[in-house]
Amino acid sequence: MDLAERVEQLIAPTVEGLGFEIVRIQISGKHDLCLQVMAEPRDGKTMTVDDCADISRAVSAVLDVEDPIDRTYTLEVSSPGLDRPLVKPRDFERFAGFEAKIEAYQPIEDRRRFRGHLAGMENGSVKIIVDDGQEKTIAFDNIQKAKLVLTDELIAAAKKR
Repeated sequence: MDLAERVEQLIAPTVEGLGFEIVRIQISGKHDLCLQVMAEPRDGKTMTVDDCADISRAVSAVLDVEDPIDRTYTLEVSSPGLDRPLVKPRDFERFAGFEAKIEAYQPIEDRRRFRGHLAGMENGSVKIIVDDGQEKTIAFDNIQKAKLVLTDELIAAAKKR
């Protein structure tokens, strides 16, 4: 288990107890370490600055006691935003129909980058319909990074919530 997974395991009960779900934990930097906690309300409401502050205080308390990071770091709590990263299999199901960018570790038919409309998951693989109308299948484990593309459709869907 890497450090980000360990941190997520430690703080998830606290974050969930506050009514939020962890979207992603990311640790970056070599000299100035930054621990980014990206979270969103489980009830689908909009994330506020006060929500971020509440999560930050609660997570800080847990991390001060557990002390999983052996050096100085900055804690940053944020919402995923509309053009959010797609990190977990359920993200690809939840946002089926919306436009996304996906980058694969290993090429698929000589391509590593794909842009198109998500078509959900099947047998542990993400399906995406690319611009020429072809459906491509990318194994979830082969996805290096993925995110939604900010489109009018995505903005309209967010306004409905």
